[in-house]
Amino acid sequence: MILRKPAGGWYYEPLASVGEITNSAWMVGEITKPDRTPLLPLRHAQGDFFVCDIFDAAPKGDMASMAHPIFTLSTKPDTKKRRYVAADGKSYVEIRPNMIGLATVHDRDVLIYCISQVMAALNDGKQVHRTLRFKAYDLLVATNRPVAGTGYSGLKAALERLQGTQIETNITTGGVEQIDGFSLIDRYRIVRETRDGRMLDLEVTLSDWVFNAIAGDDVLTLNRRYFQLRKPLERRLYELARKQCGMQPEWKCGLDKLKDRTGSTSSDKEFRRLVKAICKADQEHNHMPDYAFRMDADILTVTPKPEFLENYAPKPEQDRLTGGYILPLSPDTLERARELAPTWDIKVLVGEWRNYAARQQNPPKNPDAAFLGFCKSWFKKRGRNGW
Repeated sequence: MILRKPAGGWYYEPLASVGEITNSAWMVGEITKPDRTPLLPLRHAQGDFFVCDIFDAAPKGDMASMAHPIFTLSTKPDTKKRRYVAADGKSYVEIRPNMIGLATVHDRDVLIYCISQVMAALNDGKQVHRTLRFKAYDLLVATNRPVAGTGYSGLKAALERLQGTQIETNITTGGVEQIDGFSLIDRYRIVRETRDGRMLDLEVTLSDWVFNAIAGDDVLTLNRRYFQLRKPLERRLYELARKQCGMQPEWKCGLDKLKDRTGSTSSDKEFRRLVKAICKADQEHNHMPDYAFRMDADILTVTPKPEFLENYAPKPEQDRLTGGYILPLSPDTLERARELAPTWDIKVLVGEWRNYAARQQNPPKNPDAAFLGFCKSWFKKRGRNGW
């Protein structure tokens, strides 16, 4: 199918497809047992983590695939080809499955783990590469997956789908525009197995697209409770909230546009019912991480929860020389700044603005608006000197 984005947002047009799944419950992994809690159990205590300290390597996801429905919500093999086209008709993403189907929302756990490890290494000043080597057990524990035989077989199937899902795109990640086809991971290799066939060590080579996002710091930190969300649709809604709402007071989205953004193939009626069920469960159990979800008149409203603002909100840095505060900027603000000053390195602009803000007597009441005004003025005065 094709997803187009005119002024009103993304929308779908059908493409030739095979093996379409018509059971909408399969498409979103709906919970059918009313006695089950909304969250998966926390399978591993903190003491179970070793070798790779996941509590230092905070879970992180790349913003490009958080903004677009790259991963299928289906819990059964999904072999539909999809194409998403931006409003300008130039930027696009086309996702093509192989015989075993598209990579799923739960397969994304592997990418989150890999991105988290690379970012942790970068923060420690270490040299990083596209190819990572780690223990399968560490990944399973870090992503709250079972460490019995089903956990390893499920991990192998996830690797196959990630490697087999082909993407063609010209979307920019990390300031680099690519117009080519690639897999989400270029390759994987099981380095060592036990006698019963259980994998021990793994090597995963990330695609340039994913690695460019890491290099450009186009990533967002995720709540660890993300790995306890049962439903693929819940995970997708959290990703959108994290990307679109961030630290803003609220984010609103109509159901039509929300359906497109999630990549759901349910009917409109079924999608409305599923979103309502998630909102109701969150009101009753407060299970959704970081954000509260409420729906009224087919409008979903997302607001940061108090614990998110208290525990995860970035704290203002302080300039060592001037003592002025350096306030954080939202990812959406950085994207808008790239449009206002297209030839300038965004990191240079952030540095210049922070130096300017640190010299002011009082910090700006709205750092994002102040930064965008700074970028507009900067580009007007200095023009294209950012090349």
